[in-house]
Amino acid sequence: MKKNITPNYKLIFLDIIEEKFPDRKDICMPIINKNELSQFDVIELNQKIFGSIDKAAFTLNQKHKAYNKSSILKILNYQIENHLSNIQTAAIFKLSRNTIAKWKKDFTVT
Repeated sequence: MKKNITPNYKLIFLDIIEEKFPDRKDICMPIINKNELSQFDVIELNQKIFGSIDKAAFTLNQKHKAYNKSSILKILNYQIENHLSNIQTAAIFKLSRNTIAKWKKDFTVT
C-alpha cells in the first residue's frame, strides 16, 4: 500500500519565520500551533508571511494547487451553508466552476 507523505509545513513555516520574518511570528503562531494544518491554513500562512503576489506568480501557483478529501468537503459544506451557486463558490476559493461541479458529483451522496 502506498503511503501518502506530506511535507511538515509547521517546521517549514517556523524556519522561514525565524530566519527571515521574525516580526510576523506573533500573527502566525495561532495557526502554526494547530494540531494539523489544512491546505487553507497553509495558504493563509503563506499570505500572512509573504503578502500578496503578482499576477504571473498567482497564475503559476493556481496550476499546482491540490486538495484532499477533507478540504473538498469543507468547500462543499461552505457552499451549502451559505446557499451559494457553483460560480459564487468558485470565485471565493479561486477555483473553476467546473471543478466545483465535478466535486459535487464525486462527493455528494444521493
